[in-house]
Amino acid sequence: MTEQEPLGLFELNRQIRLIVQAGFPGPVWVVAEISDFSVNRNGHCYLELIEKEPDGNKILARSRATIWSSAYRMLRPFFESATGQELMPGIKILVKADIEFHEIYSISLNIRDIEPSFTVGDLARKRQMIIRKLQEAGIFEMNKELELALVPQKIAVISSPTAAGYGDFNDQLHNNQHGFVFYTHLFPAVMQGEETSSSIIAALDTVAAHGQFFDAVVIIRGGGSKLDLSSFDDYELGLNVAQFPMPVVTGIGHEQDDSIIDMVAHTRCKTPTAVAEFLISRVGEFEARLDDSVQSTIDQVESYLADEKNALSGIMEGMRLRIRGYRDYKQLALSQLLMRSKSSVAHCFRIQQDKLARYEQIATLKDPVNILKMGYSITLKDGKPVKSVKQVDIGDLIYTRLSDGLINSKIS
Repeated sequence: MTEQEPLGLFELNRQIRLIVQAGFPGPVWVVAEISDFSVNRNGHCYLELIEKEPDGNKILARSRATIWSSAYRMLRPFFESATGQELMPGIKILVKADIEFHEIYSISLNIRDIEPSFTVGDLARKRQMIIRKLQEAGIFEMNKELELALVPQKIAVISSPTAAGYGDFNDQLHNNQHGFVFYTHLFPAVMQGEETSSSIIAALDTVAAHGQFFDAVVIIRGGGSKLDLSSFDDYELGLNVAQFPMPVVTGIGHEQDDSIIDMVAHTRCKTPTAVAEFLISRVGEFEARLDDSVQSTIDQVESYLADEKNALSGIMEGMRLRIRGYRDYKQLALSQLLMRSKSSVAHCFRIQQDKLARYEQIATLKDPVNILKMGYSITLKDGKPVKSVKQVDIGDLIYTRLSDGLINSKIS
């Protein structure tokens, strides 16, 4: 037997309730992490709060909590406006709550107020912790070190298909004034809320499986509040973007603080339209460099041709001068040759004239008439000269020709 009468469970819980009420007569401030969160159709908010080991995941304590609809209607917008963060699992909060113990439902916290500055500080701490963790892993700059294609025209797009920012991106990119052609393929993802990180990571995995078809991947989302964009400050998402094997360009649609994925991406643009402009300008820069290169080549070729033309003109002028000089030299040589030829011909002519004169003299001297005049005579027989006595006989008639006549004789 026990020393006292046994208590029924209801009575035990009633006494515990009285003790709790006595020990906590008023509300207390409690620090906890939200592990579960839901709002029913009546507007009442139900939470499960936990406390974990410092720098660990072991749960040290757990408790139910409620925010009745009348309070929730005021606390939710106040909290979200001040923190830029929804009330959702995974965030730490500092709440003012009544500690209640019910005989059936056990202990719970009735939340009356939330201090948003605590959550802002915790979110900033977590953000810095994520940044430091990525830096210590040596991957923070990894995606930035990838080389973006000179002409990025094959683009994988991660976005919500119904987002206005996605439409703006396509309109700006495909209707660019330069007429540049881009190929884009959408990989749909949730871009707001708790599923954002896992959805984008899944889309990145799909892109990576077809990476050979793309030059870059862009993650775009239209404008939104700080609350809407808080999902992009996620370690796992940052880890995947930082280590992605092709350049990532972000256009998350906010102009103030960069999100984690903005920090680790290859290039951060302010808006989806700015992403399109970045890609267009990239192609435009290449075209300009190509035009400059072509013009430079043309200028070099024209300069080379001009130099060669000048050199050729110099060569031709030199050849003309040499030809003219050679022609003048040959003309002078020919003139001299003609003069020498004329002189030689005249000399030869004179020599021949002298010879002819001498021949005439000799011929004159040897003329039979002239010889006869000198006292000589010619004896003829039968019209032929008699050169020997043997040519004549006694009784032959012969003729002796003198310079002034003819003498007839008969051999006796």
